[in-house]
Parts: sequence; structure tokens; C-alpha cells
Amino acid sequence: MTTTTEAGATHGYHKQKDEHLKRLRRIEGQIRGLQRMVDEDTYCIDILTQVSASTKALQSFALQLLEEHLRHCVADAALKGGDEIDAKVDEATKAIGRLLRT
Repeated sequence: MTTTTEAGATHGYHKQKDEHLKRLRRIEGQIRGLQRMVDEDTYCIDILTQVSASTKALQSFALQLLEEHLRHCVADAALKGGDEIDAKVDEATKAIGRLLRT
């Protein structure tokens, strides 16, 4: 799912982009490790332990991204005022709801 932004606008995570990409590559490595574990017939509980670690890593990434969204996108909309703040708060509320269901 994508949302449109104003032309030339930067996202809240822009300053941390390299750090985020590094973190996502690490998570990707964890997932590849899971594939390798299954391929090598690793014990189920050991695989589940790694699934848990990968899930926690993704959740942590999502929370950091959400925090940056609140600090930048929502805060900027609040400063501008108008209907945009309602849209950003609604957007953040829905994102939080999706995170809580995972």
C-alpha cells in the first residue's frame, strides 16, 4: 500500500534511511537463515526460536518507523493545521491497529 505525498516532501525516516536499510538487510539475513535451517532439517524448536527473533526484529523496526512518522509527518501536519492533521492521526491510528494485530 502506498500513499501520496506532496511533491518534494521527505518522509520521517529519510535521515535514518541508510540505518533502516542496514537493519532490513540484517532481517533478510535472518529469514535466509530460516530457509537454510529448514533445508538442513534443523530441529523444529530451534527454527521456532529463530522465527521469534526475526518477528521481534521486524516489530522493532516497525515501531521505530512509526515513531519517526509521529515525530515528523504527524507533527508537521499539526503545525500546518487544517484537515491534514486529522488525516495523519487517522493514518497513524490505523497503522497502530495493524501492528497490534500482528
